[in-house]
Amino acid sequence: MAEWLHPGLIFLLGALLIPILRGKVKSAYLISLPIFAFIDLLLTTKGVFGDIPFATLRLKFGDYTLIFGRVDNLSLVFGYIFVIACLCMIIYALNERKDGIFVSAFIYVGSAIGVVFAGDLISLYIFWEIMAFSSLFLIWYRGTEEAHKAGFRYILWHLFGGCVLLAGIIMYAQATGSIVFNAFTWGLGWDYLPSYLILLGFSLNAAVPPIHAWLSDAYPEATYSGGVFLSAFTTKTAVYTMLRGFPGWHILIYLGAMMTIYGIIYALLENDSRRILAYSIINQVGFMIAGAGVGTPLAINGAAAHAFCHILYKGLLWMSAGSVLYMTGRTKCTDLGGLYKTMPLTTAFCMVGALSISAFPLFSGFTSKSMTIEAVAEAHLGIVWLVLIAASAGVFLHAGIKFPYFVFFAKDSGIRVRDPPLNQIVGMGIASFLCIFLGVYPVPLYAILPYHVDFTPYTLPHVVETLSLLSFSGLAFFLCLPLLKRTQTISLDTDWLFRVLGMRFIWFCERPLVTFAEIIDGALRKIADFFAWFANNPAVASRMLVALTGAIVFKPFNPLNEKYKRDLDELKRVYSDEVVHRMGIGTGVLLALIFFTLYLFIYLSYGVLWR
Repeated sequence: MAEWLHPGLIFLLGALLIPILRGKVKSAYLISLPIFAFIDLLLTTKGVFGDIPFATLRLKFGDYTLIFGRVDNLSLVFGYIFVIACLCMIIYALNERKDGIFVSAFIYVGSAIGVVFAGDLISLYIFWEIMAFSSLFLIWYRGTEEAHKAGFRYILWHLFGGCVLLAGIIMYAQATGSIVFNAFTWGLGWDYLPSYLILLGFSLNAAVPPIHAWLSDAYPEATYSGGVFLSAFTTKTAVYTMLRGFPGWHILIYLGAMMTIYGIIYALLENDSRRILAYSIINQVGFMIAGAGVGTPLAINGAAAHAFCHILYKGLLWMSAGSVLYMTGRTKCTDLGGLYKTMPLTTAFCMVGALSISAFPLFSGFTSKSMTIEAVAEAHLGIVWLVLIAASAGVFLHAGIKFPYFVFFAKDSGIRVRDPPLNQIVGMGIASFLCIFLGVYPVPLYAILPYHVDFTPYTLPHVVETLSLLSFSGLAFFLCLPLLKRTQTISLDTDWLFRVLGMRFIWFCERPLVTFAEIIDGALRKIADFFAWFANNPAVASRMLVALTGAIVFKPFNPLNEKYKRDLDELKRVYSDEVVHRMGIGTGVLLALIFFTLYLFIYLSYGVLWR
């Protein structure tokens, strides 16, 4: 087995040293880790590395093997972009004061890289959960009450997704005797339930509606740099798992197409600039999910290329929004406007990201997104093709025009701030350069895609079609501008349903369920009190029970009834009604034996009657 240094370990282990470093040494160290990881990837050879026997996992078919390093074209594409994006984002975040943010970010990046190089489902799951918990702190470190609540909801969603994923993995291992992560077979029936559970677990991280609201709820509440990191890794690892595990599953075509429209609608309704970008992630991931569903080489290439470029330009947009938050403390469109006058560099970088996400010619989105749309056309999916074309126009509406217009160019808000610190400018500058470079010369990107690329983006019909579509979309925006004016809106998403159901469930637990539990508890206490009372003096207690029974039975007959009542009163004077909640060891053992005997009797009776 060849030697290989896992690039994820560079971040995971490197995070441990961050708290002990200070000043320029810490900044140099933070920048050096992604550079070192990138060099490691350049020197990597394809193959399978890091096999570890996992003999303790015995479900049905014996031993399993963990594969922490499966290096092929698909994993390398995501490995490269994760490392490149981390470099840009770490430079951007250098003026963060809390070491915990850098530690969380590096563990988050390292675990995301661990997911894309995992060759088996168990090691993938381990990195998957590390990724969820480490990303949580990028939200909580903002320190606001809203961030705390959003982070709590965020981790609850991901714990649910992790449980579903783990259940699917265990069932799959039991059914097949293998934990190797390869493409799953599509089919109907209970035999395919493990595959669907795994798909559901992946879909939650991909933010597929209706299990998507955690993204738009939590990402905007993260720190100014935390939102940048979050925009790049969680959903893209989910895209990778879809491309690896579910290529050609047609259900993904329609889920992806739905996502592209869903994200646009809510992005157009939003007032918060970072929530606009959060919904835009759902829209863009929809193109990638649809590509995975088509499953042809062109579609897989298109989805991988789009993920590569999307991480850069969406990270760039989040950087510009983060810079505005850092300098002004505001994120709502109604509070912003006119910032182009005093933040010219941030405005320019934002426009590069906006033109890239809109797939404008000479920008990276043009050379990547069109591959997926072409693959859908070649698969003769006419309606889906129309949906994706309409969604492409919608992207220009919300992320290409609305976001930069209301934040930087709309009615002057009177805010006068400068461009952010130099490190943020450099981070945005590197991302902007890559967006333009890959738009003008996409050959380096095409060279690392999973399959041979036979696609030319710059044809006259394609350029004319794209420019016409974008022109029409831009005209529609400004004609409808009165309808899109900034308002203090609150959009109700599917999280409203879950929150209402959650509140009803909590009410049920706190009221009816607690009342029922108190009734049962009271009844059991009375039974226990009776046994304790009886055990204090069984002889007198037995006579009292006989007297009480006689008084009740012979109530119509006065002489007998009076006799039993006198006996009962006399016994009560001798034997107190007060229950002592302590008993001797012998009495406790006797009661335990009685209950154990009853349990065995019921269990054996059940076995005889129902077997």
